[in-house]
Amino acid sequence: MDEEQSNKKKLSLTALILMIFTSVFGFANIVRAYYLMGYASIIWYVLAAVTFFLPFAFMLSEFGAAFKDEKGGIYSWMAVSVNPKFSFVGTVMWYASNIIWMVSTGISIWIPLSNGIFGVDKTQQWSFLGLDSVQTLGLLGAIWILFITVVSSKGLDKIEKITNVGGVAVALLNVVLILVGIFILVLNKGQMAEPVTVASFVKSPNPDYGSIISVFSFLVFAIFAYGGLEIIGGLVDETEDAVVNFPKGIKLSAIVIAVGYAVGIFIMGIFTNWSFAFTEFSAADITLGNVAYVAMNNMGYQLGLALNLSDSVAIQIGVWMGRYIGISMFLALTGSFFTLAFSPLKQLIEGTPKEIWPKKWTKTKNGLPVHAMYVQAFVVIVIILFVSFGGKGAKEFFEIIISMTNVAVSIPYMFIVIAFYGFKKKEEIEKPFIMFKSKNGYKYVVAMVTFVIGFANVFTIIEPALHGRYDETFFSILGPIVFSILALLTFRRYEKKMEKNEIN
Repeated sequence: MDEEQSNKKKLSLTALILMIFTSVFGFANIVRAYYLMGYASIIWYVLAAVTFFLPFAFMLSEFGAAFKDEKGGIYSWMAVSVNPKFSFVGTVMWYASNIIWMVSTGISIWIPLSNGIFGVDKTQQWSFLGLDSVQTLGLLGAIWILFITVVSSKGLDKIEKITNVGGVAVALLNVVLILVGIFILVLNKGQMAEPVTVASFVKSPNPDYGSIISVFSFLVFAIFAYGGLEIIGGLVDETEDAVVNFPKGIKLSAIVIAVGYAVGIFIMGIFTNWSFAFTEFSAADITLGNVAYVAMNNMGYQLGLALNLSDSVAIQIGVWMGRYIGISMFLALTGSFFTLAFSPLKQLIEGTPKEIWPKKWTKTKNGLPVHAMYVQAFVVIVIILFVSFGGKGAKEFFEIIISMTNVAVSIPYMFIVIAFYGFKKKEEIEKPFIMFKSKNGYKYVVAMVTFVIGFANVFTIIEPALHGRYDETFFSILGPIVFSILALLTFRRYEKKMEKNEIN
């Protein structure tokens, strides 16, 4: 029995929305979209929102309201709607991808922090006790994971305070982008840095996105930009007045995130001429990893020029804007970390039958499976240290692991959508909140979202092969197969254990 279960503090609607923001909204996705396709990216982000994100969010709203007292999140939803075995396979696959996210982000989170402190990324120069930069970042990542786990284990109220800061940081980034962008537009008397034409919203200025195959690859990028909403499934039982607040929180967040992406991409054109910034200065080693910092630095610089300040002062404004985004993204990633440190594991451990796991793992403290959280931290730390200290072979191994989870990260969305079909068909399930009210309308929505996710996954698999990266395609296929077999074997062991107990 959980300690002080009845007196445990619940999440407010505001706290829930901020957690959703830290889990889903990626400010860098705005800049990356503009970097890759200019204004033309807007239509694909809107298409991804309409065909995947919004209907998927509405499905989660119905699920959450119906299973408001369930602790297991997506596992519980799928188990009741379809069956436990189906649910276990999807949940294990989804959980594995979150582990890899914690590993990669635990190592890379220091890049935005370095930008926040120094105005540029200096992580490649960091060294501690004779360790090289990669080993130093690995050691910092291991310490970071331990810190996150210790603080998270103190309870949801501690997590809420930190994710609130992360959520506010994410929201403010978009507000700053919009307000500063409009201010620059006013100062420049309505002159956009990137001219607005009908063609610019249809055709990308980037020659790399001139073929239908490359455009499809961007659609996949746009779909994945909306990932992460299902993580909040484990918070239904932790939310105040869940029947009302959980669907409301998801709906509001989904709409604001979708609109935020589209508006943010358009605002980029106010102060960033695509050809000048990203073609002529391509020698500046702009990548998808650092383009957000470069773009915000440019926004500060353009603000200085619009104010008729000297070039040196404008450069300094750009540096400070780069520092601001560095700190903001560090806080946002920190908020995501605190949510991911417990929510996926909570859904995996508390939703599934207790007999699957060692007894210690299922015990809760402060409303969380604390022992399992420390086991999770140990696994993540071991992988981080192996990758950081293992040399070239370890890095290649980690690249293989990432390839294996590329598809596994989104296949569980298909599991959830298919489970929603079963959920709607089962009239015995009480549904206090209904978004899809038409008797057969939900079937078309399920078919559409399943097709979109399926297309994204198939294209993610074949796209590397089209460019000669056959090993990446192979491991993308292998990943879901391995995770499915692992889940089925684990569940079969549980079934045999139950059968043995019944006989005895």
